[in-house]
Amino acid sequence: MWGANSSSLTPKFFILNGIPGLEAAHIWISLPFCFMYIIAVLGNCGLIYLISHEEALHRPMYYFLALLSFTDVTLCTTTVPNMLCIFWFNLKEIDFNACLAQMFFVHMLTGMESGVLMLMALDRYVAICYPLRYSTILTNPVIAKAGLATFLRGVLLVIPFTFLTKRLPYCRGNFIPHTYCDHMSVAKVSCGNFKINAIYGLMVALLIGMFDICCISLSYTMILRAVVSLSSADARHKAFSTCTSHICAIVITYVPAFFTFFTHRFGGHSIPHHIHIIVANLYLLLPPTMNPIVYGVKTKQIREGVIKFLLGDKAVLTQDN
Repeated sequence: MWGANSSSLTPKFFILNGIPGLEAAHIWISLPFCFMYIIAVLGNCGLIYLISHEEALHRPMYYFLALLSFTDVTLCTTTVPNMLCIFWFNLKEIDFNACLAQMFFVHMLTGMESGVLMLMALDRYVAICYPLRYSTILTNPVIAKAGLATFLRGVLLVIPFTFLTKRLPYCRGNFIPHTYCDHMSVAKVSCGNFKINAIYGLMVALLIGMFDICCISLSYTMILRAVVSLSSADARHKAFSTCTSHICAIVITYVPAFFTFFTHRFGGHSIPHHIHIIVANLYLLLPPTMNPIVYGVKTKQIREGVIKFLLGDKAVLTQDN
């Protein structure tokens, strides 16, 4: 099971134990997770297809939404199938390098999701505060560069996780009390000093999360000031309504993220470990599941696009009348 790797011991594989203390309920826990995953895949793939084929949705806001959907469906696909194999078939082994790869993609994609939400907030800021210059500021090249920068930021900041984790000696064993390979869950299995991992993980969380949250907060502060200054109540309502779906997506994403982050570091002894694991899974699965539903319900253009796709052009004309 063990192989020499320079001065450290590296296991050939890890054992993912699932949710500690709830092994007997794994089958029942897997059912809502499986249902949420199916909704996430169908909903996000449906949004991507709709945005790519519907002419009315070829706008910056929806391009960012398509990028968010792609990130979401990729993120939950990196963890949920493997988790269901643990729950259903007791297939708990994961190759050491595959574990590092999963860890990289999980953290890179969560960082990218946060970055896309920031870009969507900036999009709403430009649309509401500079409506006449919206199409000239957010051109297709600008959108492509912003998406690429968000992707590269995630890759460059997260890739050191793999090297920092691979250098550690694993002489205590190879059992990970989790459903997927999380950075600190893997590092804590080591018998070496993983203080650098913890410090760097905190730095990345602050660099990505706090920076994005500050940009989102600043954007919506400026949006609020612009909307309040509008003289027409209808104009204020319309401006607010364009932001409601995005605000819901921010809440759905950041609330479980903050819970996972702070309880993992400051409330580890007061909250049962299985609660940490369940919330960590919801943190990866809840946004991909809910975002297509929220945007489908709250966004008129998407609702009309879905109805047009399902029933044809006449259905949209009938709805408008």
